[in-house]
Amino acid sequence: MRGWNIEGETDMDEQKRQSMIAYLRRKMTKVGIKVGDLAAAIAEDRARQKSARYRSAFGDTWDGKGEMPQWLKQATSAGQSLAHFAVEKTSTSASRLRPAIDWSRDPFAGTRLATVRPS
Repeated sequence: MRGWNIEGETDMDEQKRQSMIAYLRRKMTKVGIKVGDLAAAIAEDRARQKSARYRSAFGDTWDGKGEMPQWLKQATSAGQSLAHFAVEKTSTSASRLRPAIDWSRDPFAGTRLATVRPS
């Protein structure tokens, strides 16, 4: 079928993506944001998210150091427990405990059926 790639997305999706990238680059140039600035901001945000000990449903975080932020003060004074906002630290050893799956005998491997997501 022409216009479809292996993942089932159309070539138009890639064109839209490239168009969006070009648009964002023009806007960044217009306001003076460099790609390096954006990369640094993303890296800083990721580091902050990793160091977070508490997180709200809106993505507000606190590392547990310094004064408690206003959003957390309000929630705890309203009766919510501090433990409710505690961030679960994922353990890399947990993924090692999961049994390995032998895909060598999968009858659908390499076919479109192997990549279709259930609705």
